[in-house]
Amino acid sequence: MSTLSLAVRDSSTMLRRNLLHARRYPSLTLNLLLTPIMLLLLFVYVFGDTMGSGIIGGGADRSEYIAYIVPGLLLMTIGSTVIGTAVSVSNDMTEGIIARFRTMAIHRGSVLVGHVVGSVLQSVLSVVLVGAVAVAIGFRSTDAGVLEWLAAFGLLVIFALALTWIAVGMGLVSPNAEAASNNAMPLILLPLLSSAFVPVDAMPGWLQPIAEYQPFTPAIETLRGLLLGSGIGHNGWLAVAWCLGLAVLGYFWSTSKFNRDPK
Repeated sequence: MSTLSLAVRDSSTMLRRNLLHARRYPSLTLNLLLTPIMLLLLFVYVFGDTMGSGIIGGGADRSEYIAYIVPGLLLMTIGSTVIGTAVSVSNDMTEGIIARFRTMAIHRGSVLVGHVVGSVLQSVLSVVLVGAVAVAIGFRSTDAGVLEWLAAFGLLVIFALALTWIAVGMGLVSPNAEAASNNAMPLILLPLLSSAFVPVDAMPGWLQPIAEYQPFTPAIETLRGLLLGSGIGHNGWLAVAWCLGLAVLGYFWSTSKFNRDPK
């Protein structure tokens, strides 16, 4: 078999391994998935009328605020899901299975590829589940056409890929699963400091640069524009640039750490 064929075969095997782990131990994924769902229900049913009136203007109802926050919560779902990837990678590194893999005739990069592809698939499934909850409580995307939906799906996938590579790197440098979970917490905290729940202009002046110059805000504004039919402006290429930059950074960081011979 060629090197490429071996890499594909071994990566497929590692992907099945990670999907089986996720199926047999769903508690971590479910716990991380509950965070965006609970925030969605909290902000819609507790703060929805007040927040909608403040952002959109007097007379706004809950349904308008649902349309505003759903794009941000979909991307926050990805950030929550990939924390499980960091924990899973850290477990592999500390429990001895990687040392055994190093002694076997398998493609070395297949271990990371299995984690990354499995995490992206789980992220997409999590986004679908959160989106279904959003639709059930009133979210509608009537102004988005086929091209907008395809672009939105593509953005979600490349955003999940970028955050997954960063999460893999965090898992590789963490001494244990608890540390990996703590190291990956910014992937949940950053959406809270973005335009997910309120516009950047409504934030205090000292907080606005933090909200504006980070990967979540342009991605949220791009996804919001695609789903609601509003303008995207410069946020589209900023979001793609952030995704590509984080993916490349995470890839080289993760592979350099993984390929380093253990001491």
